Amino acid sequence: MKLTLIGNGVMAQSLAKGLIKNHEVEIIGRDENKLKAIQEKIPGITTKILNDQEDITDKNILFCVKPYALHSVSARLVGKASTLFSILAGTTLDTLKKQIEAKHYVRTMPNVAASVQFSTTTITGDKEAKNTAIEVFSSIGKAIWVNTENQLDIATAIAGSGPAYLALVAEALADGGVKAGLERHTCYELVQGLMEGTAKLLKANHPAIIKDSVMSPGGTTAAGVAQLEEGKVRDSMIKAVNKAYEKACELGKK
Repeated sequence: MKLTLIGNGVMAQSLAKGLIKNHEVEIIGRDENKLKAIQEKIPGITTKILNDQEDITDKNILFCVKPYALHSVSARLVGKASTLFSILAGTTLDTLKKQIEAKHYVRTMPNVAASVQFSTTTITGDKEAKNTAIEVFSSIGKAIWVNTENQLDIATAIAGSGPAYLALVAEALADGGVKAGLERHTCYELVQGLMEGTAKLLKANHPAIIKDSVMSPGGTTAAGVAQLEEGKVRDSMIKAVNKAYEKACELGKK
C-alpha cells in the first residue's frame, strides 16, 4: 500500500522508518533541507515539497503535522483522500472533517517506537476503515482499536506520551547507579536489559506479581520501593497520565 505522510517532524520520520519495511512511503513537507536529510537517512522513501495546491485525491494520508498547523497545512490540500489517518493529539474527527476531504477518517496515536516497529498505536474512527488501519499500524508494532475518541485521548496519555515517562525513569535509574559509583555506560546497559526483560514479564504477569516476586522481606528491593513510595512515584505517574489526558482534551477544544 502507498502511504503519503504529510509532515516532516520526529513522528513522521519515526513512522516512515517503520512503515517502509512493508509499504511504499512518500513524505510531503514544507522544509526542503529537512526533507533532503530525511531522504538520506531513509533512502527507500520518496519526498516532495508541499505545493500551494497539493492534490491528495485517492491517497491514503497520514497527517503528521502539529495540531496548531492543521489550518495552515489543510488549506493547501485539494481533492478527496481515500483515508485520512491523523496522529494529531486531541484533534477530533469532526474538526478533521471540516478541514480535509476524505472518504474515511481515522484518528491514531502511535509513538516514537514506530521507528523500530515497536509502537503501541491506538486507533478509532470510521468502522469502514478499521481493517485497513489495523493492517497499517500493525506493521509498526501493536495496534489497538478503541470505540470512542475519549478512550483514544486517555490512551494517548499512556502509550503516546509513555516513552517519555519511561525514558525519564530509565535515565533516573542510570543516574542513581552513577551516584553510587558505577560507570555510566554500564548503568545504561543494565537499564536497557532491565526494560527489555520487564517488558517480556509483563506479557504474562500482573505488575503487582512481578513487584512482589522481587521484594524479599527486609531486603534491598523492599528498601528501594519504600523510598519510591515516600517520593510518591505512583501518585506522580497517575497524575502525569491525567495531566496529559486533560491536555489532549484541551487541544480538542481549540
